[in-house]
Amino acid sequence: MFDQGLNRRDALKLSAAGVLSYSMSNWFNILATHAATTRQTTKNCILLWMDGGPTHKDTWDLRPGTDNGGPYRQIQTATNGIQISEHFPQFARLTNHAAIIRSMSTPEGAHGRAKYNLHTGYREGQGGIVYPSIGAIVSKELGSETNAMPNFVSVGNRAYGSGFLGARHQPLIVSDPARGVENLRTGVTAGQFDSRIDLLNELESGFQRQHNANTATAHATTIQRAVTLMRDTGTRAFDISLEPAASRAAYGANKFGEGCLMARRLIEAGVKFVEVTLGGWDTHQNNFERVRQLSGQVDPAMSSLTRDLRDRGLLDNTLIIWMGEFGRTPRINQRGALPGRDHYPRAWSSVMIGGGIRGGQVIGRTDAEAATVVDRPVGPLDFMATVCRALGIDYNKQNQAPNGRPIRIVDRPAMPIAQLF
Repeated sequence: MFDQGLNRRDALKLSAAGVLSYSMSNWFNILATHAATTRQTTKNCILLWMDGGPTHKDTWDLRPGTDNGGPYRQIQTATNGIQISEHFPQFARLTNHAAIIRSMSTPEGAHGRAKYNLHTGYREGQGGIVYPSIGAIVSKELGSETNAMPNFVSVGNRAYGSGFLGARHQPLIVSDPARGVENLRTGVTAGQFDSRIDLLNELESGFQRQHNANTATAHATTIQRAVTLMRDTGTRAFDISLEPAASRAAYGANKFGEGCLMARRLIEAGVKFVEVTLGGWDTHQNNFERVRQLSGQVDPAMSSLTRDLRDRGLLDNTLIIWMGEFGRTPRINQRGALPGRDHYPRAWSSVMIGGGIRGGQVIGRTDAEAATVVDRPVGPLDFMATVCRALGIDYNKQNQAPNGRPIRIVDRPAMPIAQLF
């Protein structure tokens, strides 16, 4: 009975209530219901990755009226005391579901190293190991090995992958959400398809004899995942053309909006982790016009995603993360007629929505210039531990690297943000 997820305290409560006097058939019904409820509470995650490093001072942590504050106004949100950029008017009405973390402070200021650090929680080259990204960790810890749909999908860009966790937890990459996964359409009958798979399996056995075990296993796993997906009707989730025109328009007629719409469909179809990328945030020049345009894509897409998940009863079990690899300098540079902001990992912002966290709050604080964290700094380890805790993953768990070394999901020291739970 305890293997079904019912702990001793639950059993004692049932006993006190007289439940244990029921017939065995009713008892098994109780167990089945409890197990089903447990399965339903498994969490999902959508990462909205702002590639290039979005400026915190022009999005979530503004300083209007100061020398380097920029031209944007702040607007009041649905949460008393929280103000954000005027270019997020729709999301301003949804902040009761969100926590804005204004105290991110990370060690890497170069794009590649910072992206790796924020996706994995580890620094590039640390220990000579390629570490798994958060998407691969979710795939391994929360995903289903029998589900035909992939556990990890990346929309719009090649994501950081599974590292030492292997091919089973690599992301399926969808370059263009409007086109979906076109190469799943075989154009042949079921019988012809099966015959070709049989031939492929024969060729695969020869490949396995000629290559080392790890390479052969990775190759076979990749093929098996592709074939399973091609045979499954769940692939309709990748076809956003099936959505009503009004729904597509609400997300925005651009690739990021389409990616967020696909993310919602994939979560509904059982995918555990979806990453959607919006590039262009490396605003060394023309910062203010570019941020205005990019914010204009984020606001309807992220807001529609939040509303749709809420209205479908999925938001409490789906954590949405908005973030990039770092922030931008509090000072405006003087690069010709179109000034911008440069890389700045010392203090910046990210956002968490849904997933059962306590919304309607701001975590941490920066100084008067948004240049230094003065309250509750959040580094990569704390951030990763927070994400894991929100998703129900034991961040202290260890996975084994190919060299036999045990690797923690999140390295020490890590302290989840207590205010969120």
